[in-house]
Amino acid sequence: MADAKVIPFDDDRSRSGGGSRPARRRTGAAGSGARGDGATAAVSALPGGRLPEPSEGAPEAPEGAVAGAQQPRQPQEAQEPVPSPADDAGGGGWDRRIAGGLAFLRRRVTGEYEVDEFGYDKELTDQVLMSALRPLAEKYFRVEVKGVENIPSEGGALIVANHSGTLPLDGLMLQVAVHDHHPAERHLRLLAADLVFHLPVVNELARKAGHTLACAEDAQRLLELGEIVGVMPEGFKGIGKPFGDRYKLQRFGRGGFVSTALRAGAPIVPCSIVGAEEIYPMIGNAKTLARLLGFPYFPITPTFPWLGPLGAVPLPTKWTIQFGEPIPTEAYPPEAAEDPMLMFNLTDQVREQIQHTLYKLLVQRRSVFF
Repeated sequence: MADAKVIPFDDDRSRSGGGSRPARRRTGAAGSGARGDGATAAVSALPGGRLPEPSEGAPEAPEGAVAGAQQPRQPQEAQEPVPSPADDAGGGGWDRRIAGGLAFLRRRVTGEYEVDEFGYDKELTDQVLMSALRPLAEKYFRVEVKGVENIPSEGGALIVANHSGTLPLDGLMLQVAVHDHHPAERHLRLLAADLVFHLPVVNELARKAGHTLACAEDAQRLLELGEIVGVMPEGFKGIGKPFGDRYKLQRFGRGGFVSTALRAGAPIVPCSIVGAEEIYPMIGNAKTLARLLGFPYFPITPTFPWLGPLGAVPLPTKWTIQFGEPIPTEAYPPEAAEDPMLMFNLTDQVREQIQHTLYKLLVQRRSVFF
């Protein structure tokens, strides 16, 4: 099998790859003795007779109402009972969940759902993928999120984070953190290496979850559409570094993510993740086996491969994800994206801000697991 090929982020090649009528309220047709405007005509006395007196105790007609006119009924909504918590406890809540689940399955079978031009399936992500990842984030890694207010509520933004952990679980936890902790419940569109899209099953799930190829064209398109885009410039150098180099940022490439943010006029939000480095302490790398399998590295940890599949279970470390102050880019002219010195300075600024925050979070945490 050929070696895995990592596409640099700044590689500018292209990626592969009737309306219903509004409801109207019906009104009764004007019949004999009815006015055309829907109001009831006044009752006149018969010759030699008189109008009947209102019965005692009957409610008086409001001032200005036509005598004998039928009074309007109360809105139907006011007459319907409001469900109480006791109804949910009695099974009403489960009935709604089952009905929603069956409707979801029906849409899956019949194809009545939408995906965007990148293959992103919002409904599947919200109802299935996020629900599967949320217990891992909340109960297992106990992710603490800070500075989420630095992510804009609308419009595009580029989140740049450190990468670690041997397996890229940090990207998935970052996706859950943005969606569940941001007031606008924004979705993070991660940029991934081409190896992700060459793996069976993983390829399809990554597309459905909103991930796309880490190339400048896709990133700029998403930012211009107002999406939150996530990139981890360290790539395989970050997640495949030995345990002794934990929390030491690797090279951020040639600054392709900065160029993309400048072209789209999107702010850059630095992000620091603490806790992912210890889930798989990588103490060795079987390079020959990695080349045979076509992987960038083959990790050796204290539990893997010695314990078999059990050794692939990550350690339950305590995570902290902090979003830093955004770096605005809209003030730069369009030609700034071609200035190598500016890109170098902004890249170094983002890297230093992430590294400084990592050190600060490491000093503050009490333990790896608590």
